[in-house]
Amino acid sequence: MQVSDVEWSQAEKKVAQEAFKIAYDREINALVKKVREEATVIAELNDLWRLHDFLSAKRHDIEGKYDYRYSVLIFVFAKLVKEGWLYLHELEGLETDKLTKIKALTRM
Repeated sequence: MQVSDVEWSQAEKKVAQEAFKIAYDREINALVKKVREEATVIAELNDLWRLHDFLSAKRHDIEGKYDYRYSVLIFVFAKLVKEGWLYLHELEGLETDKLTKIKALTRM
């Protein structure tokens, strides 16, 4: 069975939604903190454009990363775990085969 063909029970969907929200909130909060810190040291126009470019790149990254289609969610969770925005224990409640796939993908 393909990873994209995996079925999600209602209980797993609830776990997935909560884990997704936790990771998203963590990353957004970290981004807001960084932007606040960077904004305090803007001294000239180039500093402002550098912050703008950083935010544009982050927006592209975040919008591409947080894809809540069940067909790709295992890959999304693996990436979030790899990047430190999510922890494996926060995915407890998913079937063992999904957790095994996520763990394997984090090692790649």
